[in-house]
Formats: sequence, structure tokens, C-alpha cells
Amino acid sequence: MLNAIWAGMIVLGILYGAFTGNLEAVSNAALESAGEAVDLCITMCGIMGLWTGLMKIAQQAGLIAALTRGISPFVSFLFPRIPKNHPARESISTNIVANVLGLGWAATPAGLKAMEDLAQLEEKRRQTRYPKNVPKDTASNEMCTFLILNISSLQLIPVNMIAYRSQYGSASPAAVVGPAVLATLVSTFAAVIFCRVMDRR
Repeated sequence: MLNAIWAGMIVLGILYGAFTGNLEAVSNAALESAGEAVDLCITMCGIMGLWTGLMKIAQQAGLIAALTRGISPFVSFLFPRIPKNHPARESISTNIVANVLGLGWAATPAGLKAMEDLAQLEEKRRQTRYPKNVPKDTASNEMCTFLILNISSLQLIPVNMIAYRSQYGSASPAAVVGPAVLATLVSTFAAVIFCRVMDRR
């Protein structure tokens, strides 16, 4: 569906340029945008390499493990029905820490692993407790909570946004940090409240 939308927008743009006599401008804009996309990708690769390296150093120094232990009460509050030693707790904690540090690409593998662990946990529950009429692929409360928390995602360092602002010539690329922290703090707070209310219902 998304591919069809993008294809439709491209075709409409070309047709509009042709009918209004601006086809050359459309062609030039397409070439310039392609060049900017390559520049942006190179910039993002460098920044991603830097932050992934710092994340690896922090992991080997034990900082990530300490942060993971530090948010354990928060994880227990949001996911009270996940057993204490279940592997999903570690994956969820790692994902949250990576998202808070603005490392979305580092958070993705942990997020996928967390969903896989939660799916396995839900399957074990389904074999013992759930009525037969519940569809097998129904997401559990924990899976929904984790997804909502992942989308709201408090970020202390919005790495991607800083990189975009720097790429496009912002005089102060890091000026977005304060507003981003405030916005994501509010969204995460709202997500936590929503998840707790819906979980109790």
C-alpha cells in the first residue's frame, strides 16, 4: 500500500510538472534530492558508527548492565506478570536504555528479541490457561504495552534529529534536545498511564 502511495505521488508530480511547463524544474529537483539523500546517508553512517561504538564501549564497561538493573523496578511496574528471571525482561530493558540514549538502530534488535520472548511466554500461557476461542496470534497485554512504550520512547539524546539539523546547515543542531526531551517525556508518561489503565481493565 505504501509503495502505491509513493508511486502515485511521483507520477502526479511528474504529470503536474509536465502540464505546467515545469518538467525541467522537477528533473533538477529530483537530481538534487538524490544527491542530498546520498550526503545524508553518509552523514548518518558516520554518526551511527560513533554512537554504536560508544554504546559498545558502555556495554563492555558495564554501564548498560548497570542501567538495565537500574530500570528493573520500572520494568516490573509495567510488566508485573513477566517472571523475574525471564529473558524478555533483559531484552525489554536493553531496548528501553538504547531508545533513551537515542540509539534507535541499536534498540531494534533488542526490541525484536523482546517481542519473540514475549510471544513464547504467551504461547506457554495459552497452553495452560486461555480459552480455546482466543485466536493464537492475539497479542498479549505485555506485547501491546511494550509496543506503545517503544513508540512513545523517552529520548535524552535525539541523535537522528541532531544529525538532520546538522546536515541541513542548522546554526545550533543540538538546540532541539530540550524540546525533544520534554515532548518524549510527556508522551512516555501518557503511554505509561494508558498502559496501566488498560492493563487493569
